[in-house]
Amino acid sequence: MIGSATGVELRRLGHETVGIDIRGEGAEHGDTRNPARMRDALQGVDGVVHLAAVSRVIDGEREPERCQTTNVDALVSLLDQMVEQPHRPWLVFASSREVYGHTDGRPTGEDAPLKPVNIYGRTKVEGERRVMAARERGLHTQIVRFSNVYGSTVDHADRVIPAFARGAVTGQPLRVDGSDNTFDFNHLSDSVAGLVALIEQLVADPAIAHPPIHFVTGQATTLGQLAALAIELGGQGNAVVEAPSRVFDVAHFCGDFRRAQRLLGWTPKVMLREGLGALVEAFREREAGRIAVAAR
Repeated sequence: MIGSATGVELRRLGHETVGIDIRGEGAEHGDTRNPARMRDALQGVDGVVHLAAVSRVIDGEREPERCQTTNVDALVSLLDQMVEQPHRPWLVFASSREVYGHTDGRPTGEDAPLKPVNIYGRTKVEGERRVMAARERGLHTQIVRFSNVYGSTVDHADRVIPAFARGAVTGQPLRVDGSDNTFDFNHLSDSVAGLVALIEQLVADPAIAHPPIHFVTGQATTLGQLAALAIELGGQGNAVVEAPSRVFDVAHFCGDFRRAQRLLGWTPKVMLREGLGALVEAFREREAGRIAVAAR
């Protein structure tokens, strides 16, 4: 989702891009765990935006070995190959707010302790460590941390915002795991804008060496509030089914975006009501299209 949208924006700005995705087709198909495929992909590139990952907490808990091989081992192999290139490309590594683990809900800065509480978070911390260590080997690397990115109907259907947005249209009950849990939901367009701003800096000067930067709104929203907003926007009067938090989930996170503002000139533009409203309408249009097709 983030990779596809970033590629579109980079091409709009005049950059040539090559996408590699395990779900891609033709020349864009590739698995980062395949060293030969990645060696071919590195030929002649100026930079790498590394978004490939087992990117959901629950998937990491269910498949810890795949999470490790994809999120850490494949990254280490890629870094080794980048060091061997005659023209070493720069790297932007996509990490997550999961690296912080439990926080107190107040705006968290990037220098907060990294205390992950689940397998996915631990692989991201290890990935960050490897990426920063690669600077000592002559690579120009940067780390960005995303927080609950939303805004596309092609997102994982059971992630909280797409699940709520689609449910708000269809009238299905909304399941809330931990209604008092608070998170910082950042719109896809803002996440892409921040990532592209960093890429543009690297294109101009690959030797920049920023500390980790996260893209956040600084606004905390409980899952209960999120469900209520989705129901309001959808107008279906959905029932809410409450359940306890899962043991491997972080309960609270809200971020501080001042570093991104200072280093990249970035601030969030799309607040939750606007972004969720647009997504609800996108799902409404999609569902209407399905009904029309089924009626033919």
